[in-house]
Amino acid sequence: MTQHWRGAWTDACWCMRVLYSMPERYGPSWPHRFAEALGSVRQLGTRAWLALLGIAAGCAALVALMNIGHSASQHVRQMFQGLGSELLVVSLEARDEGPGLMQLALAGLPPGIRAAAPLAVSVATVRFNAVNVEAMIAASTSQLIEVLDLRVARGRLLSRHDDPARHVLLGASLANQLRASSGDRLQLGSYVFDVIGVLAPRGFNPVLPVNFDDVVLMPLAGVRRLDPVPEVAALVALGQDAATLPLAAEALAQYLQARLPRHDVDVQLPRQMLQSMAAQSTMMTWMLAGTAAIALLLGGVGVMSVMVMNVLQRRREIGVRLALGARGRDIAWLFLLEALLLSVAGAVLGVMLGLGAAWLFALASGWRFALDAGSLPVSIGISLMLGLVFGLQPALVAARLQPVVALRDD
Repeated sequence: MTQHWRGAWTDACWCMRVLYSMPERYGPSWPHRFAEALGSVRQLGTRAWLALLGIAAGCAALVALMNIGHSASQHVRQMFQGLGSELLVVSLEARDEGPGLMQLALAGLPPGIRAAAPLAVSVATVRFNAVNVEAMIAASTSQLIEVLDLRVARGRLLSRHDDPARHVLLGASLANQLRASSGDRLQLGSYVFDVIGVLAPRGFNPVLPVNFDDVVLMPLAGVRRLDPVPEVAALVALGQDAATLPLAAEALAQYLQARLPRHDVDVQLPRQMLQSMAAQSTMMTWMLAGTAAIALLLGGVGVMSVMVMNVLQRRREIGVRLALGARGRDIAWLFLLEALLLSVAGAVLGVMLGLGAAWLFALASGWRFALDAGSLPVSIGISLMLGLVFGLQPALVAARLQPVVALRDD
């Protein structure tokens, strides 16, 4: 008897050593689960493509809108860099008849202001070689060259020695339209002016009162030949330091208001204007992105409907799997992985379509395309979350089926 118990104990110890030394996990491995889910998605056919395209459309809209908004913000920042971080634009509006800025000597500027130049604007007909063009006439002092950093493509710039002479500069676009260059003569009103230079292209600047690509620029003293009482309605100034520009703007407003009591003085900082434009662009982008997220949500509903139909059509398969030893979690993971695969494929396709649409929009708008790196993880993350949320309910329904009930269904 003792020998019998010793043999049984020895056999039990041997079995325990085998069980603990050779552990075996129950259920399919993760590569097998992914392969099985991929095969099931392929068998869905047209329904899989419809669910995938729903996710792709919402994801593409989200990516495209976020990148378009980011490109617009970068375009605004580039405009600000082109303006110069120390630029100020002053609007002058006369409250009644009286002397204007033409009689004001801009001497002894307030602290923080490096240079300032008045700007008188009018419209006149430019005649050159039988070509008549209505053009903007801008008149200022030689300080305007420093304030706006004007450069010439041909000829030379205006100086204070040109004040009594009939000398003008042409904007790049206007010179091409007239086919005029430095050394030519053109007629403005009843006077003939000499073109001493053609400005280099600058591009449109929304904060300046004139577009210097389409302008005739002349000395402030010479504009009296066209208008006996020219109206100076603006002034551009250059600050010394961008960090103290708001204080310099306040000092400039007080300086001008003291010398022009009959005018309303409004000093604008292009930096603040463009930052406000960028903030509005960002806010609009997020509002449109919210609309695109609703479209993505509808794509998730499409995935859920496909998975519900998939579960109903595969009830007998589920019953067979459960009868052969599959656990509820194995069935749940099978259908949940199918939903996630549909979401991932739709997200990848949507990202490519969205980036392509954003690039084409930036190209058509004349912007430089700027990639919003945050749009990619946001869109893919939302797609995966929707696949998980909308695929979880059908997966749980499939996992809770009873084998007898599932096998009994036709």
